[in-house]
Amino acid sequence: MPVWPTFSFSRSSFAEAAHLEGPFGGILSFLETYFGFSKIDSQFTQQELPAFKPIITPGWVVSTFIAIGIIFIPIGLASLSASEHVVEIAHRYDDECVPIYYSNNLVAYIQSTETNKTCIVNLIVPKQMKNPVYIYYQLDNFYQNHRRYVKSRSDKQLRSKDSQGDTANCAPEAVVGNAPIIPCGLIAWSLFNDTYRFSRNEKPLEVSKKDIAWKSDQEHKFGSDVYPKNFQSGSLIGGAQLNSGIPLSEQVDLIVWMRTAALPSFRKLFGKIEVDLEADQKISVVIQNNYNTYSFRGQKKLVLSTTSWIGGKNDFLGIAYLTVGGLCLFLSASFILVYILKPRFMNPVLSFS
Repeated sequence: MPVWPTFSFSRSSFAEAAHLEGPFGGILSFLETYFGFSKIDSQFTQQELPAFKPIITPGWVVSTFIAIGIIFIPIGLASLSASEHVVEIAHRYDDECVPIYYSNNLVAYIQSTETNKTCIVNLIVPKQMKNPVYIYYQLDNFYQNHRRYVKSRSDKQLRSKDSQGDTANCAPEAVVGNAPIIPCGLIAWSLFNDTYRFSRNEKPLEVSKKDIAWKSDQEHKFGSDVYPKNFQSGSLIGGAQLNSGIPLSEQVDLIVWMRTAALPSFRKLFGKIEVDLEADQKISVVIQNNYNTYSFRGQKKLVLSTTSWIGGKNDFLGIAYLTVGGLCLFLSASFILVYILKPRFMNPVLSFS
């Protein structure tokens, strides 16, 4: 092991060190040649600039923990209160929509082209749901964050008509024959294709698709001059079809689906009901159960939810704030108790040295 020399950074010692053999001397020679000695022997490099050096006293520590607790606990209570005011209905339907004679072969049921996939479920509104009521579909055990799945798309093709042949990353859903698939890739190919129709008191409820996709995605990521072509025309059909007469910038269901989820359980916005739903009302939903989650033991749920200033129903944020705030107050009380029982006094000479 080489022994590194030790010396103070005076001008003469620096000159001597610059002529040392080995990497240390070479580095110093380079710094002296290209940067000059004055930049090495400065207050900044020697860490002698004026600086605020706080002394961590018991008073500062206790005060900091108390301040964090006082700030975090009200935020946590407000977040929990907002979450409690969100009304949510979540109903799993993938299991109950399967006919009894297919209960032991779910994959055969979903792959059959002759089986009726229509399913009717009834939802009871627990509390008044003020509009807009957001409709989500939830998928569980679906890994949209898989590396090969996430990469299987062409952003250039989605954005511009001039790049419709850019399918290098889209295999195996890249081309049909020699013609490119638009949009290409596994993400688009696996587009969710279950549909929902809602009614109340035997009167249909209109589902609005307005503003369910991000405006920035519609304007900058999906081109208004790009139209679906050769989509779902291969031997294996993955999911929903797309209207070839509508540009991708207006295919809002596709745009929502293409924003991949980070976790295996996720929700995506299907639409909005823009009328109030009263408590104890029965909502009938006609479901076309088309999407295959049975082959990978996934689950499908239909979710109706209102929102608050923090978004949908989520108790985690409020609980996290309350936990951190409560822990800080507990630690501050503990430090006060320790300081009273076993005080430690700082040497005044060290305090100002």
